[in-house]
Amino acid sequence: MTVGIDPGHNGRNHTDPAFLARQVWNGREQEDCNTTGTATDDGYPESRFNFAVARFLATELRRHGARVVMTRSNDDGLGPCVDRRARIINRAHADVAIDIHADGGPASGRGFAILQPVPSGVNDAVIGPSRRYARLLRDSFVRSGMPVSTYLGDNGLTTRDDLAGLNLTTVPQLLIECGNMRNAEDAALLTSAAFQRRAAHRIAVAMTEFLGKQ
Repeated sequence: MTVGIDPGHNGRNHTDPAFLARQVWNGREQEDCNTTGTATDDGYPESRFNFAVARFLATELRRHGARVVMTRSNDDGLGPCVDRRARIINRAHADVAIDIHADGGPASGRGFAILQPVPSGVNDAVIGPSRRYARLLRDSFVRSGMPVSTYLGDNGLTTRDDLAGLNLTTVPQLLIECGNMRNAEDAALLTSAAFQRRAAHRIAVAMTEFLGKQ
């Protein structure tokens, strides 16, 4: 099986605002090429968290025989733009894919949420499988130690129609906000290597269960 992993943002995105501001087609409208992502109150960047989880996830999946395709190979570069990330995963003909993120929500809010695609014309054939995958991922991730979001979605699930990765995908794909970097309790987990490993494992479990049911 081939698995696509998109660790959101990149470690040097903040160094080139003009690059980030380039407009790309996200499946419904023009949007910025990319963003810097959020950070904890003490400055731990989202891109670093995303890439750490992605590496742990890739290692686990490869150990079980999967072919892994990642949209970036380090956390010391720019981009790529969100439309190119979608193309990388689509061209790999991934059997399942995940966009890894952490949110910058209200400081009083806690927890993870899974963002599901809305039909865009491009992604119509994978809406049903993505929704089934979302329920499996939600049920797996509750065992990571991160609670379900108190401020985003309904019981850990929501939809988004403004994200290139979800609008342009031709494979079953989701975006997970693994927690809220602006909440002190969540931040303590998100910056922990032990939690990052657990997060990667719970994503791998959901992917394996999804692929087994396909």
